[in-house]
Amino acid sequence: MSATDAAQQKSFNWSKLLLAMLGPALFFIVYYSPPWPDAVDPLGVSFALSREAKGALAVFLWAGLWWVFEVVPIGVTSLLIGTLQALFFIRPAKDAYRAFMDPSVLFIFGSVVIGLVFTKTGLTRRLAYKMLKVVGERTSMIYLGCFFVTAFLTLFMAHTAVAATVYPLLLAIYSLYGEGDKVTKFGKGLFIGMAYVAGAGSIICLLGAARGIVALGFFKDLAGQDISFFQYLYYNAPLGFLMVGLLWCFMMFFFKPEKSTIPGLRKKVEELDKSMGPITKNEKLAAGIVLSVIAFMSLQSFIPALAPYNKSAVLLISTITFFVIKILDINDLEAIPWNIILLFAGAMSIGFCLWETGAAQWLAVNWLTIFKEANWFVFVMSIAFFVLIMTNFIMNVAAIAISLPVALVIAPYLGVAGEVVLFASLATAGMPFVLLVGAAPNAIAYDSKQFTSGEFFKYGIIASVMLMVVLSLFVMFIWPLMGMQVTLPVTGG
Repeated sequence: MSATDAAQQKSFNWSKLLLAMLGPALFFIVYYSPPWPDAVDPLGVSFALSREAKGALAVFLWAGLWWVFEVVPIGVTSLLIGTLQALFFIRPAKDAYRAFMDPSVLFIFGSVVIGLVFTKTGLTRRLAYKMLKVVGERTSMIYLGCFFVTAFLTLFMAHTAVAATVYPLLLAIYSLYGEGDKVTKFGKGLFIGMAYVAGAGSIICLLGAARGIVALGFFKDLAGQDISFFQYLYYNAPLGFLMVGLLWCFMMFFFKPEKSTIPGLRKKVEELDKSMGPITKNEKLAAGIVLSVIAFMSLQSFIPALAPYNKSAVLLISTITFFVIKILDINDLEAIPWNIILLFAGAMSIGFCLWETGAAQWLAVNWLTIFKEANWFVFVMSIAFFVLIMTNFIMNVAAIAISLPVALVIAPYLGVAGEVVLFASLATAGMPFVLLVGAAPNAIAYDSKQFTSGEFFKYGIIASVMLMVVLSLFVMFIWPLMGMQVTLPVTGG
């Protein structure tokens, strides 16, 4: 190592040390600060920020800082979240750590296992070769093909399962790029793009994520309106598909592949595909099991008798079956990327912490009441922006749950229809582009080691600005032209 390299390494270490110290400094400043003012909603109801809620905000800041800059492995930061809650009596230890085995975390675990099975049986390589024979040798078209497959699958299955299914497919495709495990622009665009597109695709159809069903339930209770499956699809499809296309352009601009083509790829792919021979028994079994699980979960939205079955439990049946029929063994279990599982476990824990202590509601009321006398358009975009920020840290369902009640109280006073509030919130809730903990596809993509959490953060901010611009056009022009009611007669003020 040269003297210059050594000096740079030393400087880098000092930066990490400074960031490591800044995390606890923020925690203690917030946690031990004097009481903060109550939040007061438009009806005059006060929401106090308890010591526990202030503690939740303090944990939120420390963890967010360490996650973004990877001061320690992201899974270790997640362990810190539960530990701080227990040591500083923010929540009982059993509550703080219970979220680490929340059904959502186990759903991600099951999704990752599906990815392992697809890789081990050879299904991912077979699918990759089939797709590459169609899209050809141009890297721009490979981007587009991968993103199209990702978005298409989100129409029928949860975006977490889609990411886990597509991820090994992308690894197989990247292996043909000819750079080994080296970090490249093509690698960054391929995996970051998959995460972003999985989010954009997930807003299109109710089957893409659980948040849609939950949000519609909230909306029916709060606004007394029913939104049908096809009404949901009608308003979200144009926005979702447009974002998928724009994200392809985004990746081509910021991560334009070093090679415009991969010469000889089509011929090589044909040879590799032929060398795999006929589909094997294990491939058929794996595909059959996964498709059965996907079909069951998809039918839950249409068959009431199936609705009570927990999706995580259904998905884990596939995990257990893979071990029973010997497709997987103990070595495969040890190969699970536990850093990613812990990352999401910590995200669930801090999300529940902010929710249960009242810190999230305090934030929502303070934020939205700033806009209680604003123009209707500014108000709608402020709600969408708040959900966008919160969904990068906590469950998107929770982000909607804390903002919709407040927003729907204020909306009539500003002449804003409830529908536009709902759909604007759903759009940003589905696309947390900034932090790895915002959505499982983000964390799954990170396992590729093609990008850092800091890079994801930096480009995520730009992508989020693009999302807000597109959403503003839909709120102001496109949705009204499609028949959505966005304004109402003002009821008072």
